[in-house]
Amino acid sequence: MLMKGTAARMGVMKRVSLVFKAKANKALDKMEDPRETLDYSYQRQLELLTKVRRGVADVATSRKRVELQMNQLQQQSNKLEDQARKALGMGREDLARGALERKASAQGQLNDLQAQYAQLQAEEEKLTVASQRLQSKVDAFRTRKETIKATYTAAEAQTRINEAFSGISEEMGDVGMAIQRAEDKTAQMQARAGAIDELMASGALDDAVGGQRDDIQNELDMLSASSDVESELSRLKGEITAGAPKQLEGGANGNGQEAQGAQAPQGQAQPASIPAADRPAEPQDGEG
Repeated sequence: MLMKGTAARMGVMKRVSLVFKAKANKALDKMEDPRETLDYSYQRQLELLTKVRRGVADVATSRKRVELQMNQLQQQSNKLEDQARKALGMGREDLARGALERKASAQGQLNDLQAQYAQLQAEEEKLTVASQRLQSKVDAFRTRKETIKATYTAAEAQTRINEAFSGISEEMGDVGMAIQRAEDKTAQMQARAGAIDELMASGALDDAVGGQRDDIQNELDMLSASSDVESELSRLKGEITAGAPKQLEGGANGNGQEAQGAQAPQGQAQPASIPAADRPAEPQDGEG
């Protein structure tokens, strides 16, 4: 049982670790900018190239130092040989032997320095070739980097333009949502205003300014409005009736042929009959 519990906990921990790694990878992928990554890689390559060049310079310095030591030993060896020759000329074989022994020691050191010089020279040549190759790779990477950055920038700009036109970008999406909310609120306010107007017209809502209105008051108001309409209608009829004889009289005086009761042309309304009470009084015989 203990082993099973331990195995279960280990499985849970692995799953949790996998989830965290997946989340972290997704977050890093979202935050990563290929242009910044390329610039960082190029910077690291430049640093490596600088280190290689510094190594070449250090090897060349060491080679030069060995070369100076070799020259000094060669000069010392030549000097000892001359001294041995002079000592033999003076009959001092012991001095000549001592000078030649020193020359042999200097020659041994010179041989070691020559081997070291050859080794440093070969190392310098290798580092020089490596530096040149690395320089070529860095130059090629720089060209490739700038091309990729330009392509990525153009693709990014095109994507933003397309998203703006299609309305799927975050900025345009927020604008579209704001417009939709404004339209919804406007439609809601219009519907509310229309509903309130209908309720006030029907009397379902009370007028807060004019006071509460009951059914009797509403009916009285309707009767008053109807009475006003009937009075206005009677006034208009009286004006029409009073104006009709004047129109007929004017027509008879103008033509001299039309009778007072002549039929109106087709398409025109017949003159209204004049009530007896509203007819003008006829002149009596003997009155002017």
